[in-house]
Amino acid sequence: MTATTTGPTGTEVPPNRITAPGIVLGVGLGGFVDGILLHQLLQWHHMLSSTNTDRIGVKYYSPHSVSGLEMNTVWDGIFHAVCWLAVLLGLALLYSRVTHGRRRVWTSRVLWGWIVVGWGLFNLVEGLLDHQILGIHHVHDGPYQVWWDTGFLVVGVLLMAVGYLLQRGGRTRALDMPVPGSGAWS
Repeated sequence: MTATTTGPTGTEVPPNRITAPGIVLGVGLGGFVDGILLHQLLQWHHMLSSTNTDRIGVKYYSPHSVSGLEMNTVWDGIFHAVCWLAVLLGLALLYSRVTHGRRRVWTSRVLWGWIVVGWGLFNLVEGLLDHQILGIHHVHDGPYQVWWDTGFLVVGVLLMAVGYLLQRGGRTRALDMPVPGSGAWS
């Protein structure tokens, strides 16, 4: 069953118009949570902190030396720049579909559901690519490393499921209907 939106005139608009913006925003915001929480605050890993055991031959930069930490910080910065660009792209996509008369979409379960799906998608892609395939870093090094990495993937799947269920039951205001006091109504 696909959720639709009924506007003030009964016009049905599929909420899939905000699917892509929500997912792209979720990827960017999920990356920020990973980078800020795991890279900076907890300092469990950096972008290249496990390259001594990686699968692609990247030079090892120990996060326990000044020069290694400097290189890891540069790559963490590049990672954050990519997350920032994803957030900007998601906002641009959303703005292109939501203008002055479409403010209510920001509070819709549909948008926030897709944002949570995007966050989960980030966890899956980053967890599979960086932790499993490339092996350039792990959630938390040590004897339980595989459990931390697996937990990160499980959280990604759960976020995607919760986000999907959240958006499925949501409603957005008809995307083509102006709000009184703006645009055609003023």
